[in-house]
Amino acid sequence: MESLTVIDIVGTAAFSVAGTFAAMKKKLDIFGIFIIAFITALGGGTLRDILIGEVPVKWLMDLSSGIIVLLSTIAALLFKTVIKNYHNVLLFFDSIGLGFFTVVGIQTGLSLGFHPVSCIALGTITACFGGVIRDISLSNIPLIFAQEIYATSCIFGGIIFFLLMKLDMTKMPIEIICLASVVLLRLLSVRFNWHLPKIWKTTKSPI
Repeated sequence: MESLTVIDIVGTAAFSVAGTFAAMKKKLDIFGIFIIAFITALGGGTLRDILIGEVPVKWLMDLSSGIIVLLSTIAALLFKTVIKNYHNVLLFFDSIGLGFFTVVGIQTGLSLGFHPVSCIALGTITACFGGVIRDISLSNIPLIFAQEIYATSCIFGGIIFFLLMKLDMTKMPIEIICLASVVLLRLLSVRFNWHLPKIWKTTKSPI
């Protein structure tokens, strides 16, 4: 099995679990939970495929992605009673998904001969926009539009990817280092409360 296929499977499963716990935080029903898991896992890839003109999109042609979402959602639901902090689980699996899908998007761009900047953009879209659709569906402000180090971590990982390519490293270590750098930056930014610079001053509400 090619590494990209493995990365795609793991990324899909991770985002499915993240979507499941995001939906459970909002106390949605079973159908709602599955829908949120589905759009979290496949939303970014769907937008990527539309942008590059690959239609019908992959999950319509190959049901394996939907099956991965279904099985991952069921697995997450089975463990919901033993997990006390949905937020931490959501953060962890969302970060894992960001790393894996950044690599998927970059490799898709490379296979089409795109410029490195376009590849990084495609990786960021693949990784982030399922979460954007998820957050909008759950009436949350998407993390990519807030001060969170979210899309920034994907861009950082993409830059690392192409810097390592310049050093003529082999494909597998580059992928691993790239996805690890995305996950690590995302988790560290939450742990140490790193944010992008503020452009709006906080004002006190009148009494």
